[in-house]
Amino acid sequence: MSTLTDVDVPVQGGALRVAVWEPEGTATATVLAIHGITATSRAWADLAEALPDVRIVAPDLRGRGRSNTLPPPYGLVQHAGDLVRVLDALHLPAVPVVAHSMGAFVAVLLAHAAPDRVESLLLVDGGFPLILPEGVSMEDGPAKLLGPAFDRLGRIFPSRESYREFWQGHPAFPHPLGRNVEAYVDYDLDPVPGGFSPSANADAVGTDALQQFGDERYLAALRGLRMPVTVLRAPRGLLDQPGGLYAAGRLNGFVDLVPSLRLIEVPDVNHYTIVMSAAGARDIAAALTAQSPH
Repeated sequence: MSTLTDVDVPVQGGALRVAVWEPEGTATATVLAIHGITATSRAWADLAEALPDVRIVAPDLRGRGRSNTLPPPYGLVQHAGDLVRVLDALHLPAVPVVAHSMGAFVAVLLAHAAPDRVESLLLVDGGFPLILPEGVSMEDGPAKLLGPAFDRLGRIFPSRESYREFWQGHPAFPHPLGRNVEAYVDYDLDPVPGGFSPSANADAVGTDALQQFGDERYLAALRGLRMPVTVLRAPRGLLDQPGGLYAAGRLNGFVDLVPSLRLIEVPDVNHYTIVMSAAGARDIAAALTAQSPH
């Protein structure tokens, strides 16, 4: 069983909140875990339980969670720079990195900018350029792709219970939510006049969302990866719909770009439960273990 503590790391403009799950005994490894576009560090609670002997270091990215008061600039490159500061502050010379959704794009840029700090990359349903749905403009992309997860950012919820009810009605989550998802939901609230608001900064989310479609600089970063790279694909999407964020077979097209790429299909999960469920976390833990050189 791990103990969860939070630390603040100085970064440009203030402090980045970082969650650390510390094993009871000596940690067998330390893993940097990077959450998705509107998520927080608490998305990794199931992974911490699946890897009780591993130290999990999971920041609230700039504009999310308890890092949501950090100022611009936002964007994937800024997140990567913030994470180098985290590695420096925690005296971590090089670590395996696991990253979900938008966090996987950040992980690729971190590995590109500081390859000596990243032992391996485990990209969970993310990290490869997205395709806008037909008829959807770039400006409308975040709302169309994220659905309720984006729509909630402009709302005020009168109580913590009402926010739980919102997530309980989300098609990607089970009923009941479960202990770790409830803790994730509760953590994602800031008190405001009239109730509570979700912690993610909509401007930060919008900036990051528009950078997930793979310009030439990003493709060059993928092409330059030299560490082991594994991608886990969920067969169902953000609304639990069949097909997933990446259509079946689409990730095979990136093997020529990233020769070290290993593809794993994770059964019976969607874009959220591939991380935020005991079953999904077990598959992530197994993939991390398989990547380990030790």
